[in-house]
Amino acid sequence: MAIPKFIDDQEQLEKLAPVMKAPIKRHVFVCTGKSCSQVGSSEVKAEFERILEAKGLRQGKESKGRNPMGEVVLTDCGSVGFCSIGVAVLVYPEGVWYGQVQAKDVPEIIEDHLEKGKIVERLALIEMDS
Repeated sequence: MAIPKFIDDQEQLEKLAPVMKAPIKRHVFVCTGKSCSQVGSSEVKAEFERILEAKGLRQGKESKGRNPMGEVVLTDCGSVGFCSIGVAVLVYPEGVWYGQVQAKDVPEIIEDHLEKGKIVERLALIEMDS
């Protein structure tokens, strides 16, 4: 097994991981586990991708249609524990768990929660205490 290389040169780190300089405000996880995928998680994630990229909010490589200085990281993940009421979406740092999310709900989550900081109560299942 290869020994991990530790990089201590800040410029090299930033070149390899431009997210280090991005003004990240939120991290969105969309469950794409088995149960959530059966009720539309790919459509939900695609809608997050489409809107976040169109608004220049999604952090990532420019060559992939993203903004290196974007404020939102979008990640798909496996089961988050309530698959029977998927599609599950988690938003951090607030620690809000949304359930039964459909693609048509994504614009509201982006506009209200990600841009304005207002939780979409009708979809929120759990709000972690800060």
